[in-house]
Order: sequence, then C-alpha cells, then structure tokens
Amino acid sequence: MSMEKPSIVIAMREDNEDTTELTQLLYGIEEEEIPFSFKTMAFDNLVERAYQGALFSRLSVGIAFDDKSVIVHYKNLPKSEPLFKVEKDNSVNLRILGANAARLVKGVPFKRLNKVVN
Repeated sequence: MSMEKPSIVIAMREDNEDTTELTQLLYGIEEEEIPFSFKTMAFDNLVERAYQGALFSRLSVGIAFDDKSVIVHYKNLPKSEPLFKVEKDNSVNLRILGANAARLVKGVPFKRLNKVVN
C-alpha cells in the first residue's frame, strides 16, 4: 500500500518544470482545504498525463499543464474525456479550476468558470 498522503496529483512532464504560472490554481485548491502534490510523469500527451495523475492520486483527481492550458481529470471518466480544460493565461479561471478540482474531491457543486470572449 502506498504511503503517499492523499492529495490531488499535479502531473509534471519534467522534475524541474516551472510552476509559477500555476499559483492561482494552487490557491484555488488551498482555499478548499484539499492537499496537492507534484509528481513527474513522462507523458507528452496532456490529457494522458492528467489521467495518469488521477489514477495515481488517492483522491482520484489529476491535473496536468503545458504552455497554453491546464486540464483536470478524474479517474472514473474515460481517458480521452477530461473534466475541465482552461487556458493558462486566465488567472481568474485558474483559481476557479483549482477550487473545482478540490470540490470534485469534496463532492460539492462546482464554481462557474468565466466565459472567455475573443
């Protein structure tokens, strides 16, 4: 049995990946009082990495990111169908996304993501 603390897993492609752009996402998770951890998972496909993070997480929620977007996945969903995907350049939506990842664990209703108008 794994001795890992139950947490939302943020799956990174490399150990030294820059996570400074995820600050608002992490604040959103913390506001809901759910722990998170970082795990290196060498999957190039963003959806696959998020899904593998969800499988690894004792809370069944995985998050992955790339240069442009952040994905939240849940282990009970089909691998190719993540729950949420938001653009990384919207700090308000990143914070809501973090809160929603934590709310998935808690089983409470999600916050509404803001619409992005182009």
